[in-house]
Amino acid sequence: MSDISLTHQQFDDCLWIRCESRGCFVNSPILKSVADKYLAAGGHTIVVDLEICPGVDSTFMGTLAGLARKCMAVGGFVQVASATQRTRAAMESLGLDMLIDIDPPGAFWMPDLAERRAALSGKPSDAGEGMSNLSELERTRHVLEAHNTLRSMSHKNSETFGYVCETLEEDLMRQTEQAD
Repeated sequence: MSDISLTHQQFDDCLWIRCESRGCFVNSPILKSVADKYLAAGGHTIVVDLEICPGVDSTFMGTLAGLARKCMAVGGFVQVASATQRTRAAMESLGLDMLIDIDPPGAFWMPDLAERRAALSGKPSDAGEGMSNLSELERTRHVLEAHNTLRSMSHKNSETFGYVCETLEEDLMRQTEQAD
């Protein structure tokens, strides 16, 4: 069974990633993998289309924040297209709007939005099946990385995600010891 819920297309001006279900810990490794390959090849601008995404969890948001930091390091940026009010509120509550432009007015992609979405129609991601392809150790590392990114963004986030990160760090230590 596949948990592919992201499609993507590289255009001349950006990597376009469309989330076609809930943005969550299951599909966030796909988001990271596709974006990391694009950035490694010299790309710098990512647009994440959330038009039909009903919501996002903290792992997905932490992954987005991490990608935004990577893009900024190479002179690029991440933008979000068509976030629902609920998703926008969730992202803003964690401070993602400080790293990511959410539905920016006059965005470079706005004039050909329909064409970009049409280019993705029926095109599954080639990055694997998200969490199902990862070992337990890799899953824990991914979720921890996403939450540490959120935690580092503000004092409020540090308090919110402190216990989660500590628990994940303990799990990671236990899993590493078992693997040795």
